[in-house]
Amino acid sequence: MISKFHEGVITFDESTKEELLSCFGKTVDDEGYIIERDTGQKVVTQEGDRISIEEFAGIRKGSEIYLKSDLPSLIKLLDTIR
Repeated sequence: MISKFHEGVITFDESTKEELLSCFGKTVDDEGYIIERDTGQKVVTQEGDRISIEEFAGIRKGSEIYLKSDLPSLIKLLDTIR
């Protein structure tokens, strides 16, 4: 379940990741990667990296920009928000 809504930011816990992705027409394949539900095409970050459900940190506003939960990705996100 989505746990908080504040100033345009939705935070969620591990159990909600697939539910959230489903709202955007995505699912997870047998290898654990996020894919387009209709085509099976793997979702990629702005850098072109495939993203697994474990790495998934969220979706940023603007044409579904998918975020990884690793430190470099989060630092880059913070730099673009400032």
